[in-house]
Amino acid sequence: MTTAEKRRVLITGASSGIGLETAKMLVSRGDALTVVCRNAERADATRAALSDSVQTCIADLADLASVARAIEELCCDGTPFDVVVLNAGLQYAGHGSPRWSAQGIELTFAVNHLAHQLLVEGLKEYTRAIVITASEVHNPSSGGGRVGLPAGLGAMEGLHQGPGAPMVDAESRFNADKAYKDSKLCNLLMAQEIHRQRPGLPVVAWSPGLVIPRTSGGFFRNSRQANPLGQALFGFVARDVLRLTESVERAGGLLVQLINEQLHQPGFSYWSNGLLGPGRHQFKPTEPSEEANDSDKATMLWTLSNDLINSALTPSI
Repeated sequence: MTTAEKRRVLITGASSGIGLETAKMLVSRGDALTVVCRNAERADATRAALSDSVQTCIADLADLASVARAIEELCCDGTPFDVVVLNAGLQYAGHGSPRWSAQGIELTFAVNHLAHQLLVEGLKEYTRAIVITASEVHNPSSGGGRVGLPAGLGAMEGLHQGPGAPMVDAESRFNADKAYKDSKLCNLLMAQEIHRQRPGLPVVAWSPGLVIPRTSGGFFRNSRQANPLGQALFGFVARDVLRLTESVERAGGLLVQLINEQLHQPGFSYWSNGLLGPGRHQFKPTEPSEEANDSDKATMLWTLSNDLINSALTPSI
């Protein structure tokens, strides 16, 4: 590999799961990797799992002030990132009450959407391409999207209300599963708006499919706390009996594939790892849901989210 081929990559959510597998492959390739970690303990564990050559940056995505401080650090040397991978995601389905970020914003929306929009905006002069981990559950007509309450942001009155609103639409009673679906819809809308603002920038959103590792940590750790037996049974049936899931290793490989192949393709694209049958998936460009294609809603979400971020970061007088 020549020096010119070495890429500078920033990734969130690489301490475990798909992100960690992706990071291993990028480090093996020789890329210069910067991993955003929640705290120093996570940063140490991530470097131990990857390489001492990996750079880490401390940012708690549940605290917008922490993210803002991290942006200052990431911009300090003025070197751009060839790709920013927004992969971190949080879900606590099964819990009956909302959880809150440091700024009093519902945690799923704060972590999965707001923190990433702040990173996108703060690093826009230092970003050559963006990849966003979304999910097919954003689409009410998809398999996962049809289970439970569907994604839908309504008029986004929750964003007008600001901190303390349990749901983005401000109409539904709190439902952690819907909150997650809504956050993934926000990921698609954010990608569309980034493309509108910067049409020459490669912006890729993707869905890895249903990934349920056998480990106790990772993405489903919060849901396991609410219903450990039910989650274990669901994982066993979906993964081992019906074979509906994708492996963590292959999902990580798909994300690396997107980085390798789409890095120099200007414009927006959405890729989904669709289930064809037991143990069979097909990874291909896919059309997002009708709501995710709503350009007016994408601009409104960006504007309201930006207002909420600025308000949360502005000290009270």
